[in-house]
Amino acid sequence: MKHHYLKNVVTLHLDEDKCTGCGMCIEVCPHEVLELSGKKVQMRDRDACMECGACAKNCSFSAISVNAGVGCAYALIRGALTNSQPSCDCSSTGRNESSCC
Repeated sequence: MKHHYLKNVVTLHLDEDKCTGCGMCIEVCPHEVLELSGKKVQMRDRDACMECGACAKNCSFSAISVNAGVGCAYALIRGALTNSQPSCDCSSTGRNESSCC
């Protein structure tokens, strides 16, 4: 299942100069946010990032950074673990009328 989050709010950043194209980030990403293009990784669907941090944690070249454990992904995980409705207050930002979770 693919979740859709708010557009342009994800903290994911890819430094293409540091990327060696090893592809580890692609292997660990649960939402296919990244893809290999030639010998470098590029963003495929940045807004699909749930900010889990797996890509950054597994990048040996520090080419990826993300503020993991915040926002919508954290709310979804917390809701699942506590059997409660997820709430990240993203709908109260005024940027979007619909909530992501």
